[in-house]
Formats: sequence, C-alpha cells, structure tokens
Amino acid sequence: MDDDGLERALDLVLAANFPGLRPAEAALRRRLLPLLSLRRLARGRTLFAQDQPTRAFYAVLAGEVEARFTGLDGTVSVLEHVQAPKLFGLAAFAAGRPASYEALARQGSRLLVFGAEAYALLMDELPGFARALLQEFAGRYDDMLRLLEASRHRPAEERFALALAQLARERGGAADAEGWQAVAATQAELAALANLSRQTVSQLIGAAEAAGRLRRGYGRLWIRYGQASP
Repeated sequence: MDDDGLERALDLVLAANFPGLRPAEAALRRRLLPLLSLRRLARGRTLFAQDQPTRAFYAVLAGEVEARFTGLDGTVSVLEHVQAPKLFGLAAFAAGRPASYEALARQGSRLLVFGAEAYALLMDELPGFARALLQEFAGRYDDMLRLLEASRHRPAEERFALALAQLARERGGAADAEGWQAVAATQAELAALANLSRQTVSQLIGAAEAAGRLRRGYGRLWIRYGQASP
C-alpha cells in the first residue's frame, strides 16, 4: 500500500475509534506515515500468543481477529471478535506487559500496525489523542467487567443474551423491514462467548425461536431487532 493508501487507512481507523478527534495536520501526517506498516495474517494464524510481549497495537482493516483467553484448566473463552476498523492489543502494549489473551485470525486479515514510535508521536503531538485513548480504554474495561460478571454470577439466560447482544453489535447488519437483524455467527461461537455448553445454547436458541425472537441458518442468526434476550 502506498502513502495515500496508508493515509486513508489511518483516517478511517482514527475516525471510527475516536469520533471526536480532530484529524492530524499535514506536517504531523508526513512524520507519522513512515512509522506505520501493514501486516497480512492468514486464516488460523496467531498474531501474538497469550503471555507473549507485544511491540505494537493494531487495527483491523479487513477480516476478523479473535481474542481468546485460555484458563489454567485449559478452558478457552472468547473475549471478542475484532472486525474492521477496530483497534486491539492496546492494553498490553501501553502497559509494557505480556498479552493477557491470544489474537488469532478467524479469516484472512489485513492489519494496520502502530509501533512504539507511532504511538509516542500520537500521544505527544496529536491534540486530544491521549484523552480519546483513555476514554476508549475505560469503555472496554467496563465491557470486560460486565462480561466477567455475567460469566461468573449470572444465569445462563442472561449470559446468552449478553453474548448475543455483543455479537449483534460486532457483526450485525441493519435490520430489515420486518425488524430482523442478520448476525454472522455460529452456535459454537455463541457458546464460547457466553461460556456455556453448546447443548445449553441450543436449548436457549430453540426457546428464542419458539418465542419468535430469533431464527437460525447456516453460519448466521437472525435476531428480531431490539429483542436479543431469549
């Protein structure tokens, strides 16, 4: 990708993740663009492993990256499905700590890479970036706490509803004329995100279908708009 392509990718990522941020001035852009790079990740490839130090943070330009955590007992929990143009890998990079999760490409993906020099330039010289980044961190931390609470304390129905709502936010399209929203997700993905067995999720999907709130198809769910709860 040439500098024009990198610049368009940068503008897209910053505008989507920090909508109140003013665009960087031309002089700052000229210094920033050489510090950015692109990376392609084949389906099934790991970008960074859990407990591995990271030297950059990333934005998805195309494809999808799964963030997943493996517990001491070997249980794998899906934290998030990251799609374009969302940022990820920020916490470990900014804190200088090993990653708390694994980042794995669910499909062929293209990433925008922000290394240490790009991060320092954005933090020090782009007005409002540090404040916007802190706000983004706070929002993600709150979301993570809610999911953690749900996985530990809430009944299966609530965990199912929260996971379904998260997938709808991440992957859902616009609702059709009858109020149905298509979500590209499988029953297995929903079970992993809700930290429930596939059998339990199948039963909850069946109950939601019977109530007219959900339909399922191959690799896709349809949710009646505004009614993600079973």
